[in-house]
This record gives sequence, structure tokens and C-alpha cells, in this order.
Amino acid sequence: MQQNNGIDKKQMISFAVLCLVLFGFMFYFQNKQAKEEQLKAQQQKTEQVKSAVKQTQASNINPNVTPNAIQTANLGNNELKLEFSSLGGQLSKVELLKYKAYNHKTDNADQPLYLINKNNSKYGFQFKDKTGKVINTKDLVFAPTVNGNAVTLTADYNGAVIQFIYTLLPKYTVDFKVRTQGLANITADNKADFIWDYNVRNLEKGRAQEQSHSEFSYAFNNYKDYDYDGRTTMDEEKETLNWIGVKQQFFSSVIEAKNGFTQSKGNQENVEEGEYLKKFNYEGFVQMTGSELNQDFTWYFMPLDLPLLKSYDKNFDEILPLGWSFIGWMNRGFFIPMYNFIASWGLTAGWAIFLLTIIVKLILSPIMYKQHKLSAMMKVIRPEIDEVNAKFKDADPMKKQQATMEVYRKAGVNQMAGCLPALVQIPIFYALFRFFPNFIDLRGKGFWFAKDLTAYDDLIKLPFKIPFLGDHLSIFALACTVVILIYTVMTSGNMQQPQQEGMPNMKVLMYIFPITFLFFLNTSASGLSWYYFVSNAINILIILVIKYWILDEKKIHAQIQANKEKPKAEGKFQKRMREMMEKAQEQQKIQEQHRSKKK
Repeated sequence: MQQNNGIDKKQMISFAVLCLVLFGFMFYFQNKQAKEEQLKAQQQKTEQVKSAVKQTQASNINPNVTPNAIQTANLGNNELKLEFSSLGGQLSKVELLKYKAYNHKTDNADQPLYLINKNNSKYGFQFKDKTGKVINTKDLVFAPTVNGNAVTLTADYNGAVIQFIYTLLPKYTVDFKVRTQGLANITADNKADFIWDYNVRNLEKGRAQEQSHSEFSYAFNNYKDYDYDGRTTMDEEKETLNWIGVKQQFFSSVIEAKNGFTQSKGNQENVEEGEYLKKFNYEGFVQMTGSELNQDFTWYFMPLDLPLLKSYDKNFDEILPLGWSFIGWMNRGFFIPMYNFIASWGLTAGWAIFLLTIIVKLILSPIMYKQHKLSAMMKVIRPEIDEVNAKFKDADPMKKQQATMEVYRKAGVNQMAGCLPALVQIPIFYALFRFFPNFIDLRGKGFWFAKDLTAYDDLIKLPFKIPFLGDHLSIFALACTVVILIYTVMTSGNMQQPQQEGMPNMKVLMYIFPITFLFFLNTSASGLSWYYFVSNAINILIILVIKYWILDEKKIHAQIQANKEKPKAEGKFQKRMREMMEKAQEQQKIQEQHRSKKK
């Protein structure tokens, strides 16, 4: 029987060449990406200059606005601390009191968590007066009055009274009413343009990860349908949006319109460095009655906690990106409840993930047993496969394939069964890829050297950046890569080598996979790396247990011999494959006959 001797010299050379090619591509695309980012930075500077000019022009609408004229009012409860500015009657500060933001200077989550602060959010209603002059409420000066948990901001524009009434409610909710009187004397518009400019703040450790999770989210069709947009622009001119929000990795700012937003459009743009991640601009229309704006809205500044999101009954739970269809069901119906159940025992997050991994492995153990049994059977019949390869070395590849399949059929080996574990692992991997960086219960939970299981660990910091790897090395990612490499070496011994020139060596490709996996895990949630480290370590133990205590090669050999003597019914798949091969052979013979006649 063939022994697994690891990687020979030829494989090492092939591996080195492929790695050089891989790194060549990485450096090429890194340089290309750097040029694109430089061009984008220049474009951003140009846009900033244009924006500054626009703001200067807009401020000319009300030249009486001075810093001394701006007042603030405050509201608060045990969840939110709010500040309102008299300029525009807007929310100027929103702090979530139960959470902290990551501090890049101290490498800890010890900063106050502001969703709105330092003018990163500006919103208002825009319409035209009867002379065609554009009026925007964010440029008006309001007078604030606080009464209990409510603040009323009142502005006077040419005799028209505009009031914004904010009421702080439980569950991260702020009721927002707009009332006008005498506006019909100034404008003839039947709708107002709601404009919201919002620069989302960097709140988490992993900038790239948080940036990729920051996007528009919205509901329509009476809250029944949900959609999101992480691209450059959004365009929903035909739908009436019930609410529009900007979500980040763990938090979301949402405004709900009781009568909906129409003709909605928006755009978003990445910010490559600094305290902001992305710039969002939204525009949608709200109806006016008799040229008066009397509409009800609600602001939500909420953590993306699944039970909380469900409690609103407004389809907010769809904001949490747990995956579509079956993937989302696994996270909502299995991984989150199972983790919460284990964590209720008083275990730390890291050990809860450890037990979660073991439970998943136990559930999948029957499939893994079949996989390893198939691997053992393949090892037993390897000499017969080698004989077929030697016999048909220079023959028609189709004949060799038929002879190989016949060996498998007589031995009772179903090659397709080996694909089942891989197919099962794909949705599980994607579900966990969504679970770990989006499950708020893991946010800020440390384990060993990882301070936050929803972000990467960077105990090993590099003095330079490596393309696609960053300026650090994650210990969990490295450990995971090592155990995957060991598992690959242990399971690749029975893999057939290519018999034809030009065919790729699958063993070498399998050794490259753990290396490329490192680039993915290095900037991903450390909880994901920890899960797959435990998972693959358990795989190694299972292989050893099955090999030395459960599976007996002598018994398997006897079973194969018994299978050969039994009459075999040809399955539908085998029959279809045989018919396809026979048809291909017939066509090949016809082509050869045509060629011989021409000669």
C-alpha cells in the first residue's frame, strides 16, 4: 500500500513557484490599488473644496447666524444622551451610554460612543418660496424649549412658524414631529425635500471590516420588504420607503416617516483614513398638505441586538446581516440560541465558542465518519487503481476512466460521497463568517490575547505593511493556518496524482489553500479563527481515533472483496456516466474514421 510521505522535492518546487506567482499577483494588484486610492484621494479633496463653497453660499441665506446665536438643549435617559442645536433644529450629539467606542491610541474600547458628534450629521427639509428661492431648515436658527423629556425648537421665517418637537422615549427611540403655521403664505410646494448628510464614525477596531458593513438599509411595502445598498449609489424612486437607515457593524441610525419617503436616492463614498468611515447622502420627499408641513417621524439610534430589533415589529431585524435564506436561518435558529444557551452557564465568550464548536462537530460526526471510511477504502483499492493507470497509460483517456470507475463500482466505493462533507461545510462556513463579526454579544469580549472576538488580534505588530495581510499577524489566524496545514498533510495521502501532463497537482493546491486562508483570517474576527482552530484540531483527533481505534483496514479489505463478489445494480448516476462515455467514444470513432478516409 502507498504510504503518505508528506511533500517530495517536486511538490516543494511546484509549491514555491505557485507561491511566487501568487505573491506576484498580490504586489501587482496592490500597486494598482494604491494608484486608484491616490486618484480617489485627489477627487475627495476636490469634493471637499466644492462642499465648503456650497456651505458658505448656503449660510448666506441667514447672515444673522453667528456662533453666539447658536444654543443647545439636552435630553437623556439610561440609554441615550442627546444634544440639540438651535442651528437647523437638529440633533447635534447622540451618545449610546451602554456602549463604548474603540480607542486607537490606547488599543481599548474606552471612548464614549457617539453616533452623532462634531457636525457629522446634518439634516433638514428643503422647499422653495414663491420667488423660487431655496429654503432649507438646517440653515434656520431655532429657539429651544425643554419640557420634561421633550424639547421644542421653534423658528420664524418671514412670518411662518416652523416647529421641531423631539420626545425621548425608551428603547433608543426619539419621536420627531414637524409642525408649521403660515408656511402656505411663503411657498406653493406640495412636498418637501428631506436631505440627510451623514459621515459615519469609526467605532470599531477593524476599520476595513466595519467599513464593509456600513451601508444604506431601508424598508418599504408597509414594512414587509427590506433591502440594503452597499454600493456607490441607491435609487428607489418607485418605492415609498417606510424608513431609511445607515447601518454600521453594530449600530444603526434610522429615521422612520409615518407617511413614507418617496423618490428616494442616495450615494455613499469610502473615507480611507481618519475618524470617519463613509460619507452618506440621502434625499427623499415627504408630502405637504395645503403647503403646510405637518408630518410625524421617529429617530432610532440603536444597537443591532436581535431581540431588541425584533421588539420594534418594523422589520428592523433584517438590518442585522446574518445571511440570506438557509444561512440566515442557521444563525437565527441555531448558532445565536446555542451560543446564548452555553454562555448562560457563566462561561467566558472564548470557552462558549469552544463548546459550540464541539457541539457542531458532534452533529457532523456521522458525515465525517463516512468521509474517513471512504478515504480508508480508497487507500485499500489504491493498488488496483495504480494497475489500471499503468495498463491504460497510453490508451484512450475515456477507456481509462471507464476502467477506473469499474474498479470503484465493484468495490462498492461511491466517490460522490466524498463531496458531501465539503458541501455541508460551505453553508456552515458562510453562516459563521456572518455570525462572528455581527453578533453584538461578542463585541468587546476578550479571550487570551484577543481583546475583542469580533475583531482581529494584533499581538504581533509589523513595522511595515504586507499586501492583503496588513501591518500585523493574528496569532489565532496563524494557529488556525498551522492546524489546517497539518490536517491537509494527514488527509492528502490517498489523493491521486495527475496522470496526464499539464494537469494540476491537487496535493500542491491543497497545501497552498491554508496559506491563502491566512490572508483572509488575518483581518477577520478572531472568534472565527478561534472556532476554525478548534474545529480543525478536533478533525485531527477524529482522524487519529478513527484510524487507530475504529476503522480496521483488514475488515475494510474483506468487505471490499465481498462487495466484488456480489452482483451490483447499476445506479442512475453510474448508468448516465457510462452512457455519456460510450456516446463520446462512438463520436471519437466516427471522427477517426472520417480522418482516415480523408487521408
